[in-house]
Amino acid sequence: MSLLPEVRALLDRALAGTTDPTVRAAIGDARRRLGEPLRVALAGKVKAGKSTLLNALVGEGLAPTDAGECTRIVTWYADGPTYAVTAHLRDGGTRPLPFHRAGGAVRITLDRPADQVDHLEVRVPSARLRRHTLIDTPGIASLSTEVSLRTTAFLDADADRPAQTDAVIYLLRHMHAHDIRFLESFHGDDLAGGTPVNTVGVLSRADEIGGARLDAMAAAARVAARYAADDRLRRLCPVVVPVAGLLGAAGATLREDEFRTLAAVATLPMADVVELLLTADRFAGSAPERRAALGRLGLFGVRLSVRLIREQKVHDSADLAAALTAHSGIDRLREVFAAQFVGRSEVLKARSALAVLDEFLDPDSAPAAEAERIRASAHEFVELRLLHLLRSGRLPGTQAQLAEMDSLLGGAGGAAYLRLGLPADASPEQITAAAREALMRWQTLAEHPFSAKELRTAARAVTRSCEGLLAAIS
Repeated sequence: MSLLPEVRALLDRALAGTTDPTVRAAIGDARRRLGEPLRVALAGKVKAGKSTLLNALVGEGLAPTDAGECTRIVTWYADGPTYAVTAHLRDGGTRPLPFHRAGGAVRITLDRPADQVDHLEVRVPSARLRRHTLIDTPGIASLSTEVSLRTTAFLDADADRPAQTDAVIYLLRHMHAHDIRFLESFHGDDLAGGTPVNTVGVLSRADEIGGARLDAMAAAARVAARYAADDRLRRLCPVVVPVAGLLGAAGATLREDEFRTLAAVATLPMADVVELLLTADRFAGSAPERRAALGRLGLFGVRLSVRLIREQKVHDSADLAAALTAHSGIDRLREVFAAQFVGRSEVLKARSALAVLDEFLDPDSAPAAEAERIRASAHEFVELRLLHLLRSGRLPGTQAQLAEMDSLLGGAGGAAYLRLGLPADASPEQITAAAREALMRWQTLAEHPFSAKELRTAARAVTRSCEGLLAAIS
């Protein structure tokens, strides 16, 4: 039996074995989650760009990016047959809320104080949200302690309820101690509290690095690489992707009138262009439509757009939209998203479901023992556990051995070519040859009498992963 059916059957047995209404509700919710899209939360400091990034990922300007009352509330964006907004109240009730679209964003009218609302649910017809539900959280390190605590409580698996999200995209601007503390509190020290493969870091507002110069994204890539190599951050958030959220959102929603505004600037004499684009204030003060374009693209986006148009690398709004998307880093984030989250959706959802049993069942009960057996025996969980140990510095081995182990266990994604360090267009023959070589290498290490005991144990798990790759090809 594969992982999710096995976990679903266990939840059914646990449900049949209890009459406690609270426990039944929690287990029933966990069972429903197995069939739902993966839940991915966006977290980070205030003004880190979470709502802008959410809009870029969805490809639609749904989440308002200003500081309104609703930004203090956890807001879920999920697929639905039509637009609808529901308030889930702290007393357990639900209430539909009126809303309107303003500038594309869903503007919600609250009919009660924000502290009475547990979370908001925004339903949107969206093919992207059909694959995963995105959750916008209030900023941590807010001046309001209550606002910060909403995010911490929502993501914390050790609170009064199991964590409501399966994975997290964490937005950094500069790496501070509170970023490390937050990620440590999200992960905890064991699998139940999180694991590094369910967190992806985003160096947000990357276009602002280096003063919005035209080489800003290259500079941001170097900063992201330094963050990813930092031992403290890597064990908690091993992948960091630089993203210019404004560019990604603008690329998905660019309008023809915005292209015309930028094209008109590009036709000016070069000296006038340089003078106009010297500062954001100078550009914004030159005309209302330019101020609007600046708000949508940022200074880096405006400078890049004018250059692309002037050099005739783009010729219309569709060309410019595609170029903005390509420069924004959002495509790379989607690749990482698919590799880290979508490719591991079954094990991440199973982990969340088993955490519910840990929370509500007697640890000596038969279902709790079965949950522990699944964790110990299911290879997907073995891989996660080893990745956690590896990135915490708890496994012996040479640097080359540990790097290859990370890849083969799926640290960069579950796809065969990613595990084997091959290009995306690698042929089945290339994958087979690389998997066989890796299998022989790790079998030798697992059987070598001078290998450390912990390394031999890990090597046996890596050989199982290699065997799985070969079985999937044949």
